[in-house]
Amino acid sequence: MIAQTLYGQVQGIVDDGVAVWKGVPYAAPPVGDLRLRAPRRPAAWAGVRDATEFGHIAPQTQHGPLPIDPGLTVGEDCLTLNVWSPAGARGLPVMVWIHGGAYYLGNSAQRVYDGRKLVTEGQVVLVTVGYRLGALGFLDFSAFGDFDSNVGLRDQIAALEWVRDNIAGFGGDPSQVTLFGESAGGGSVTTLMVSPAAAGLFHRVIAESSPATSVYGAQRASSIAERFLELVGVEASGLRGLDVGDIVRATGELVQEIPAKVPGTLALAPVVDRDLVPHYPVAAFQKGYQHAVPLLIGTNHDESSMFKLMKSPLMPITPDKVHEMFLAIAADHPEMRADEEVEVASAYPGHPKKKSALEISRDAAFRMPTLWVAEAHSRRARTFLYRFDQATPFLKITRLGAMHGTEVPYVFGNFGVVPKDPTFKLGGRRTAEEVGERVRRRWVDFAYGRDPWAPYDEATRTTLLIDKHDTEVDDPDRELRRAWGEEILGFT
Repeated sequence: MIAQTLYGQVQGIVDDGVAVWKGVPYAAPPVGDLRLRAPRRPAAWAGVRDATEFGHIAPQTQHGPLPIDPGLTVGEDCLTLNVWSPAGARGLPVMVWIHGGAYYLGNSAQRVYDGRKLVTEGQVVLVTVGYRLGALGFLDFSAFGDFDSNVGLRDQIAALEWVRDNIAGFGGDPSQVTLFGESAGGGSVTTLMVSPAAAGLFHRVIAESSPATSVYGAQRASSIAERFLELVGVEASGLRGLDVGDIVRATGELVQEIPAKVPGTLALAPVVDRDLVPHYPVAAFQKGYQHAVPLLIGTNHDESSMFKLMKSPLMPITPDKVHEMFLAIAADHPEMRADEEVEVASAYPGHPKKKSALEISRDAAFRMPTLWVAEAHSRRARTFLYRFDQATPFLKITRLGAMHGTEVPYVFGNFGVVPKDPTFKLGGRRTAEEVGERVRRRWVDFAYGRDPWAPYDEATRTTLLIDKHDTEVDDPDRELRRAWGEEILGFT
């Protein structure tokens, strides 16, 4: 199956009625002088380029908490995307996926993101995007020399520009683009909603478990970049000559160190650079600065249990660490009430027990930012709020529940792709398949411009609770909203 792009032809394959193109370049390799610089357009090629194998994935640790699927290769030349389309399609809505992974892990070629089921059932075109991660994508060295800020986000914008200019040749409609992502991917898309450079590149947004407040100011970002330079032992002028393996190793150290020192913060995140990202995203939503496109947004019921399972420092999951988080937030916000932590804790029976610490951490990182965004955006455009409660018997009995990321296989219809996955060890596969069919139908309805359930507004605050049986409930987060208030609690 040959498709035409602005840069040349690409040869994909047709498998069981689905056309697939892999490893299609949307930008020039970000190597040499282009390391830590904004992406450039790819060079044109002669003849037909093979697009039957995934391209390199962004440099990252190969033995971390997110295993790399067999057969994938790692390399800096990673600015490629993959397209799934019903064979012979013309003018279908497009869904562009930004993967998660705390801004330092993950890739667009993970088996869970295989698009065959989603595009076949939904009759959409799916694009999954690779982008720079870790220090190469989400550290801001712009204060230290000839480097650009937010290059990982700039990669995503370049991919969206490629979609605008080329997707018609793959069966998609460039005027019907839904941008969607999970975790760091969800944080990316809520950040792009307030980026002037992304205007007009997408027409709907789905944000799954977005850490929308995990976007930091230039001063904090610069201090983290400076710490990275200490870890690698070079001046900023030496960054372009640094071995990529050394960069990955130092990134891993930084990822552990920063949240251990200041619980609730990340080493790697988008930066308010007053250029690509002119404002803190949640504050920008509240001021009406975001792109007024329909938004579907939500979180999972037990987000933080995954971080406890993985013994990850990325979230504060003990009472002491939660207390440290509030102290650090107060230091960032001198105007904050002295009793803010006590007021928030009032919504969590049993505090300061371990369970309530997990719940407070979950809501600080994911649920409250999502509620603040949904409430503000509902004044500007159609907004749909959900909470994913579905968990298999194994996840329930182990008290992991609907943890972070567990909705993703339901969205793509790909269960059991992780080796030795115990999710269905105690059954529940049939229910999961049924829930997944409903989730995909709702996501696709949204991509087609149809209401997937009753919209969220400040009068009803209607929320879809996704479980064995979906229910629409008015304001299930009432007590959380009362306790946390409308003032944004986050780091600057």
